[in-house]
Amino acid sequence: MSETPAPAAGPVAARLSFLDRYLAVWIVTAMAVGLGLGRLVPGLGDALAKVTVTGVSLPIALGLLVMMYPVLAKVRYDRLDTVTRDRRLLIPSLVLNWIVGPALMFTLAWAFLPDLPEYRTGLIIVGLARCIAMVVIWNDLACGDREAAAVLVALNSVFQVIAFAGLGWFYLDVLPGRLGLEQTALDVSVWEIARSVLIFLGIPLLAGFLTRRLGEKAKGRTWYETKLIPRIGPFALYGLLFTIVVLFALQGDAITSKPLDVARIALPLLVYFAIMWAGSMAAGRAVGLDYPRATTLAFTAAGNNFELAIAVAIATFGATSGQALAGVVGPLIEVPVLIGLVYVALAARRYFPRPEPAADPAVSPEGSARV
Repeated sequence: MSETPAPAAGPVAARLSFLDRYLAVWIVTAMAVGLGLGRLVPGLGDALAKVTVTGVSLPIALGLLVMMYPVLAKVRYDRLDTVTRDRRLLIPSLVLNWIVGPALMFTLAWAFLPDLPEYRTGLIIVGLARCIAMVVIWNDLACGDREAAAVLVALNSVFQVIAFAGLGWFYLDVLPGRLGLEQTALDVSVWEIARSVLIFLGIPLLAGFLTRRLGEKAKGRTWYETKLIPRIGPFALYGLLFTIVVLFALQGDAITSKPLDVARIALPLLVYFAIMWAGSMAAGRAVGLDYPRATTLAFTAAGNNFELAIAVAIATFGATSGQALAGVVGPLIEVPVLIGLVYVALAARRYFPRPEPAADPAVSPEGSARV
């Protein structure tokens, strides 16, 4: 494991790049711009729907692919074995991400939104979309293990391609039926959900893997981490903001006419983040992880891949659906909550055992930009 970096001086916000520091501002601005366009440009929805990719309008599809590619290009795919050998970290991570997380979101969605099936389904989809590289920045700010975070992100990315469709079928159709609850009427097959996952996660995942492999082979890891990643990283934010603008242009009427519904979507998300993060930190402490690895466990378990959730919701239910709106609300809630949890994590360091000596302290920096 890599040596724990010393906490940087100054407030957490000051250690973020300019784009990351004001990410919540950019998201709110993109929402406002989208709402304005939806009001000012009649027939915008029809124009966007003329060309589609697996049921998603081409502009939205391009935005989703652009936002996914840079974060997956940051992952160190050659370090999977460093975490797979650490069972105290790997097993809790798999259990928290693929058993506890989806089950908790399913429970919260039904508890908070029993009368709003579209938003409930959207939240369940969010719970199935586990973390990708977006959480690396929060883990790094909290002085977690950078290498372990990158490996867990890569592992989750690969696992999502394999398991997402089956879990969606289980939590949206099978489990509600077994519990006597209302089942979600799906007009698409499991394969259609899998196809959306393969396109909107599989394509950027393959592109990110090839970019890192070819880039490091050509010019080395130092150049890749310090030169290429900072150049392509911001495009993830641009893609996210572009997608939010288009989605909110299509969702304008629903948002302005039902603000209480938006607030009801936000509430279970807040509860979800708090429970997942605190429970994961406690689990890490219980199995004897040191602070860096416990922090990595907590942030990778609490974070979600809202890009994938939005993509699947749009492809399955449509860009103007309540399911898509539930996915869009996610990033606005996640950003301030996880920044706050960075402070909580740093305050909790004294309750964990000291890190083990590093076997290889010469690990290349991951880079400062989240996107």
